[in-house]
Amino acid sequence: MASTTVPSQQARSLTRKPIALAIAASLIGVTSLMGCSPSAPNADTSTPAVTKATGANAQIAPGAPGKAPTWAFSGKTGIGTSYEPYTQGQYQDSAQNPISRVWFSVAQGILTETMYGLIHNAQLKELQFVITGNGFVDTEKDNTISRIEYLDTDANGRPQSLAYKIINRDVEGKYQIEKHIFTDPDRDTLMMRVTFTAFEAGITPHLYVNPHIDNAGANDIGRIDHQALIARTNDPHSSVMTVKSDIDFAQATTGFVGVSDGLADLADNGKLDTLYQATSSAENPTQGNIAFTASYPALQANQPFNVNLAIGFGHDEASSLANANASLTAGYDAVLSQYNAGWHSYLQSLPAMPDMAQSTTDNGKLLYTSAMVLKAQEDKTYAGALIASLSNPWGDTVPAVTPSTGYKAVWPRDFYQCAMAFLAMGDTQTPKVAFEYLKKVQVSDKTPGFSGTPGWFLQKTHVDGQIEWVGVQLDQTAMPIMLGWKLWQAGVLSQAELNHWYQEMLKAAADFLVSGGEVNLDWNHTQITPPKTQQERWEEQAGYSPSTTAAVIAGLVAASDIAKAVNDSDASQRYLATAKTLNQQLEKHLVTTQGLLTDSQGIKAPYYLRLSPNGEPNTAEKLAANNGRAGLDQRQILDGGFLELVRYGVRGATDKLINQSLALVDNTELEDNLRLKYNFTAKDGSSVPGFRRYGNDGYGEDTLTGANYAESGSNSDNQRGRIWPFFTGERGHFELALASAKGELSGANAQQTKQQLINTYVQGMEIFANAGLMLPEQAWDGVGNATRYQYQLGQGTNSATPLAWTHAEYIKLVRSMSDGRVWDNYPIVSEALK
Repeated sequence: MASTTVPSQQARSLTRKPIALAIAASLIGVTSLMGCSPSAPNADTSTPAVTKATGANAQIAPGAPGKAPTWAFSGKTGIGTSYEPYTQGQYQDSAQNPISRVWFSVAQGILTETMYGLIHNAQLKELQFVITGNGFVDTEKDNTISRIEYLDTDANGRPQSLAYKIINRDVEGKYQIEKHIFTDPDRDTLMMRVTFTAFEAGITPHLYVNPHIDNAGANDIGRIDHQALIARTNDPHSSVMTVKSDIDFAQATTGFVGVSDGLADLADNGKLDTLYQATSSAENPTQGNIAFTASYPALQANQPFNVNLAIGFGHDEASSLANANASLTAGYDAVLSQYNAGWHSYLQSLPAMPDMAQSTTDNGKLLYTSAMVLKAQEDKTYAGALIASLSNPWGDTVPAVTPSTGYKAVWPRDFYQCAMAFLAMGDTQTPKVAFEYLKKVQVSDKTPGFSGTPGWFLQKTHVDGQIEWVGVQLDQTAMPIMLGWKLWQAGVLSQAELNHWYQEMLKAAADFLVSGGEVNLDWNHTQITPPKTQQERWEEQAGYSPSTTAAVIAGLVAASDIAKAVNDSDASQRYLATAKTLNQQLEKHLVTTQGLLTDSQGIKAPYYLRLSPNGEPNTAEKLAANNGRAGLDQRQILDGGFLELVRYGVRGATDKLINQSLALVDNTELEDNLRLKYNFTAKDGSSVPGFRRYGNDGYGEDTLTGANYAESGSNSDNQRGRIWPFFTGERGHFELALASAKGELSGANAQQTKQQLINTYVQGMEIFANAGLMLPEQAWDGVGNATRYQYQLGQGTNSATPLAWTHAEYIKLVRSMSDGRVWDNYPIVSEALK
């Protein structure tokens, strides 16, 4: 399953280097630009100063604070955590059902960010193996060709748990490393079974661990005690991470990355011959970016060597060590069996999945993976808290000096997509718990530091509700109402529950959509007048947005129906009247009749803008500059957001303006900066479409230098946003609605039409999945410098993988194709607006 051979970055042209050069490259990879070529932008090509002791080994490592810490490569090929069932709608620890709060990610063939406690609380940047041999020092990430598989698949090849097998083979065939990675459902422990095989004599493996305790990498301290590698910070409330092995280390050391760590020690002769017991002491309380290096015995040629590793976490050293020891004692077989059983139970609870799998082109492999990926991205302290991605975008050049959640946070928009996907699979528990969670992130008089009109939902928060970003996005206020209506219609919310949540949450949200009001929170002091939004769905511009207005209208119609059901007739009439008014004004604010763009036939016709700052679409008003790109005339910028008008039922699929606008989206003759559509080759050889967010998008890599987004700490003029695979799903939903409106889903050719849609759009999304079946935020479009990673066309970039929204859109698309109608359409909207 998913056993495609994928070279680590650079591996296509990689040859083994002498020790000094190899280790210098590895040090750069570990600290600044992971695995970048020496000519990459901002790469530090100097070999770090190495402290070599003479005589007796020193106890405390010198060189604090070490190299500046960053996060790991964000293009994950796997994520994992144990499945935990709810107890009365919450995650509750008990003797019968202990809750494991550990999440992990895999990228470039190694274990990367691993979280403990809350889902955003990273404790580890990376764990990999360093291999020494006759004249070389290799790092696993940089010097092997990697293959990833799922440990547990069914007869159809569909993954049945988020447990991985990774096989990393040296580029010259001198050794192989096989790793099995999963977590212990009963304990806060990650487990790894490792099998080393040497194909020549003189091969020695070394474990390399770079902690980033409590979501930062500049404040760590480490020590080695009785065969355990122990990391924490000086904070008395610090989390603790303990790494244990069921085979004793031959020797071990800890130090500061790039100066006194094991990689630096290995640089001159491939041996650990300067060992440090700790990085800090009472007399010398230093902290910084630390790493452990621990050696195993030299391998015998062609004789596999097995070792089990446990990474235990806890609120103190005793609990951390106890978790690691207990998992090792329980053993690989027992822990893996229990881990797999948990995910089996979840997949078996999804009644819609077997039929949905028939509407895929990979026999359901990505579908089953997507179900688990979405569930894995829920916090286990705050039940229902669904995050955007278990990654930190462009993490290998993002400083890790201070804590950052990256995408490991709650956005109500992404949240809505996930909740609707759970419902599509037949999971009624998770979306209900998620819906109830939303109250935590709704602005009220209890919101710290807020004054003004309540009811809207916070832009971005930690899973515990801590406020991070405070922009007002009206679609994020509409979508909780839409979700509540869907849950009520599905029978997930009872009438009594509907009444409760209307009074508790939905009424205030609907009132805000009608009237807006004053907002004062942190930096944000503004007056909101719907449907003009402070930020549209890309969180970058203020004005009138087709996608935002579609959600506001749908949300108000849904709110009207709910209000009527709970006997609030005055509010019901007010919500519906506002929705109708917004519907009547839609084209006035959002459609230009004096456009600057033509379709591929040279035809100039009215079309929807991405955004009109003041609702005057025929003027030359410019959009604001963002992401390094200067603002352009509003009439030059397209996006596909107007398709949400069809999805939610505000406009029909045959609407003339919708289709005129779509012809511009499909114009591949537009210059690359304004162009949205690019074509890719599917596995059956057919052409499938991919789409950028909007013209002039700068949220991506630099086209000239190949640098990551804002890699130098600021934006550049040549940054370019790439293909977002979930737009292929959005287009597929529209084409399904269009086929239905034309009557093409009934009659003799109905099945052929449906299969063509599946082959184009479901398969279109499937081609963007990587070897671990993770779907990215962005995929490479082939424009400009292919970066230090030498991306291939359609390959996910280093922005964020897996993106929950992409997996959710795929699940919803498959359900829509299976049903022959759009899953998250709101028939009540089209009826109400007639």
